Amino acid sequence: MQPSVQITPYRPEFRDRLVDLWRASFAHGVGVPVPHPIDDHRRFFDEHMLTETPVHLALRDDELLGFGAFTPESVMQLYVGVEHLGRGIGARLLELAKANSNGRLWLYTFITNTNAQRFYERHGFEVVERGFEPVMQLDDLRYEWRRPRSPAMPAGHA
Repeated sequence: MQPSVQITPYRPEFRDRLVDLWRASFAHGVGVPVPHPIDDHRRFFDEHMLTETPVHLALRDDELLGFGAFTPESVMQLYVGVEHLGRGIGARLLELAKANSNGRLWLYTFITNTNAQRFYERHGFEVVERGFEPVMQLDDLRYEWRRPRSPAMPAGHA
């Protein structure tokens, strides 16, 4: 029996593995390599991601399976290692983002990342805008999710 996947707050000892996973998963999903040198990518993670967005790790024992960076309004990053795709890891991370949201989330994905589009649509996200990302020179999609409203309580129930 395999150990279970744990979702935990970011731990610094996983930083290099996280950036490597991010780059590999991005290239696999989007179909182009990350255009920035790895040192720039690490610096971006250290100076922007960690200071602006809570990051969570999906771990099995000491193995990094994926990560997510979420605010109460947005899914800034969600990546799963290529060899772990389709095992519910992304869904677990997305559940955490939804649970900690203000009831609405937005995110962007590149139009070439059809697997991500299917994933987000399966989880209740809808395309609300089409755009263009100038750094990557790729078309993108803005998705939004809203927490379903609870049905109204019938009269006489408290």
